[in-house]
Amino acid sequence: MYRTHTCGELRLNDAGLQVVLAGWVHHIRHFGNFTFVDLRDHFGTTQLVFSPDLNDSAFQLAQELGREYVIQIEGRVRERINKNQNLPTGDIEVAVDKLTILSKAKVPPFTIETDTDGSEELRMKYRYLDLRREPLHEAMIFRHQVALEIRNYLASQGFLEIETPFLIRSTPEGARDFIVPSRLHPGSFYSLPQSPQQYKQLLMMSGFDRYFQLVRCFRDEDLRADRQPEFTQIDCEMSFVHKEDVMAVFEEMMRHLFKKFLGVDLGIFPKITYDEAMKVYGSDKPDLRFDLPIQEVTSLAQGHQFQIFDAASHVIAIVVPGQAQLSRKQIDQLNDWVKRPQIGGKGFAWIKWLDEKEIKSSIDKFFTPDALKSIMLHLKAKPGDIAFVLAGDYPDVFKVAGNLRLQLAKEFHLISEGVFKAAWVIDFPLLEWDEEEQRYVAMHHPFTSPRKEDEELLEISPEKVKANAYDMVINGVEVGGGSIRIHDVSLQERMFKALGMSREDIEKQFGFFMEALQYGVPPHGGIAFGFDRIIAIMLNTPSIRDVIAFPKNNAGKELMSDAPSPVSAKQLEELHIAILPRNN
Repeated sequence: MYRTHTCGELRLNDAGLQVVLAGWVHHIRHFGNFTFVDLRDHFGTTQLVFSPDLNDSAFQLAQELGREYVIQIEGRVRERINKNQNLPTGDIEVAVDKLTILSKAKVPPFTIETDTDGSEELRMKYRYLDLRREPLHEAMIFRHQVALEIRNYLASQGFLEIETPFLIRSTPEGARDFIVPSRLHPGSFYSLPQSPQQYKQLLMMSGFDRYFQLVRCFRDEDLRADRQPEFTQIDCEMSFVHKEDVMAVFEEMMRHLFKKFLGVDLGIFPKITYDEAMKVYGSDKPDLRFDLPIQEVTSLAQGHQFQIFDAASHVIAIVVPGQAQLSRKQIDQLNDWVKRPQIGGKGFAWIKWLDEKEIKSSIDKFFTPDALKSIMLHLKAKPGDIAFVLAGDYPDVFKVAGNLRLQLAKEFHLISEGVFKAAWVIDFPLLEWDEEEQRYVAMHHPFTSPRKEDEELLEISPEKVKANAYDMVINGVEVGGGSIRIHDVSLQERMFKALGMSREDIEKQFGFFMEALQYGVPPHGGIAFGFDRIIAIMLNTPSIRDVIAFPKNNAGKELMSDAPSPVSAKQLEELHIAILPRNN
């Protein structure tokens, strides 16, 4: 056998035991007639001792070892003189009397340590080496454990795990599809699923009461730290439910996961309307770990001959307690940050309440000290506080303020480590206007039902219709979103028409689904969670790439295998695909 024990299980009560271990050479230390090697495997690390007094041939062979060599040893467990309290195996070592080199290794391009010297690009190119590092290795183990617990929890709640197809029909709504050419049907294409949305609804129509799946999904969209072209979703659907039923099941699931794995009690999730989230936090995924609400000061700020305020539909402010001594340089840096193209702001005014007698402001040529004090009192500010004031139209100025709110929290260290705050955001608009396409598009997806009381507005005032939808947000990240679905064929047709689709479009793209809606459909709803995002939040890592075994980079490339890559002319011919020259 290659081993009798792993490198993480030997303890002091194993002293005197003859063992066989196998693993990777992690560290080597030479001290005259002694060579110490830290041997690492999936389970942990054990110190080995080589000496001519123990076995000369093994000692001589140990001089040839390099980092990341794969070796097998035989030896006897003994108590360490210099114990390492940072290792579970730190009370013992193995005195080696036989060494076998199983595999030699080139010098790694970066150090395989918790804090490595490798750049992210280099580590992604050698991802199989990066995954040997403890943070990533432990992340994969943690991911597996959470996935297993999710499966067990949902099974205990009566959910069945059912697989849905990966090769499906392309639908125009949502992000861009990845398409797959069909060899057997020239000129026709499959699509990789952005989600199993229609199939999980069809499962409810098929009489299954509760469905779930940990499923790979694919979206051809621009990438960020929390996005990948392929990702894992916890996809769920339930029959005969209202939104409160769905939210209750999955709020409890999230509380269970955080309690079991982190010892964190998430408590009862507050419910925040979309309108409140946008006007108080400047985001539909509000971060509740800190205060700093956005507050309206329009009535107090207008009428002072300051054109920027007077011309705006909204004047809003954020107060930062105790920061009135902020320097002009620091304020200017924040103002420059707000004006960055990705933020889209036009800058802000500021008001410093220095003490009971003195208020300073960037707009004090337009405002008397009393007027400025009135604004600060309205904001519930105190001496020592500073207010940042922005002006513009809804929703743009609120989004800028939301970004500034987050930046201020980072700047002034207002977010405590290890704090988790969860909430539901509800009452989203059902539709939003797309300027490029000059039509309404679904804010979630076209199968989301409107609130019952808003159904009559669908043709009259579609912009006023609220969705029977809900998003779960943790620490300012949307981790899941769902809705009660449309189960009436006539309402589904009205929804498609509100999206600008003709009867021919509906039949061509969703004919099979519309047919299914005519055979008795239970009221149903569900939710889908970004599994990668949940793991990243739980492990407090800024990028989901750190919790995916083989991720893509920001350009959608998998650097290790260099995918995507060109294919041969023969393959293209078999698929009936011709590559046309680009027009320069």
